[in-house]
Amino acid sequence: MGLFNKKKEETKSCCCGGSCTPETMKQAEAAKAAPGVRVLGSGCAKCNALEAAVREALAELGMDTAIDHVTDFAQIAAYGVMTTPALVVDGKVVSYGRVLGKDEAKSVIQKARAGAAPSS
Repeated sequence: MGLFNKKKEETKSCCCGGSCTPETMKQAEAAKAAPGVRVLGSGCAKCNALEAAVREALAELGMDTAIDHVTDFAQIAAYGVMTTPALVVDGKVVSYGRVLGKDEAKSVIQKARAGAAPSS
């Protein structure tokens, strides 16, 4: 009887379910290093609400910064984010797992940009 002698098949898995390649990971790492504002998420209602709040916050701050909405899971995983929506400012994850209001987004963006500015 070979019932109990079955070997378990080993499966390789990674954060994106095995669909990543060295090339896609290299592209994700390169995109991660670029400055700017990004909303990470699948494009659901919460992700869109975060993007709208960030857009309003940037307008009030007088920043003419484009917002990239990243929906590719390999790129999201490159940031180490497992809970969306997430907000990335100049390559640094500043919020994840919740929708920020406009005022919260303003505060977070100001703090992130102030920390990135060179001191004189």
